[in-house]
Amino acid sequence: MSKVEDFLTKEEEQEIVEAIRVAEKNTSGEIRVHIEKTSSKAHFDRALEVFHDLRMDETKLQNGVLLYFAVEDKNFVICGDKGINDLVSVDFWDCTKDIMTNHFKSGNFKQGIVDGILNAGEQLKKYFPSLADDTNELSNEISKG
Repeated sequence: MSKVEDFLTKEEEQEIVEAIRVAEKNTSGEIRVHIEKTSSKAHFDRALEVFHDLRMDETKLQNGVLLYFAVEDKNFVICGDKGINDLVSVDFWDCTKDIMTNHFKSGNFKQGIVDGILNAGEQLKKYFPSLADDTNELSNEISKG
């Protein structure tokens, strides 16, 4: 895999964007996906940096979630904002990570990301249900580094 653009096809990217749209229908939470080749920093630190770069820490209810992927490093991080972390247990994202990891082990990256997004939406719905005046505060497009 030479470039991060080769990680997913355009069709797979659109399926991921659609999964974000579907997941966000039931929650006021905001979900983003960021993919890059590698990171010289610790992956969690880099995910936090991207979280801030994408201005995910500026949502009204502080309920943004970033799925960060460093494809060559074979590593990913799920990073939630303060509004989520203040309400949930430390292992809140473990079931989402497990679903994704199981797909990744069999080389099914797109489905792992899609299922992770949909699961994240279900988890968020419990704490941040969709509101009547809910607006999409963040882009659903995949960002790349």
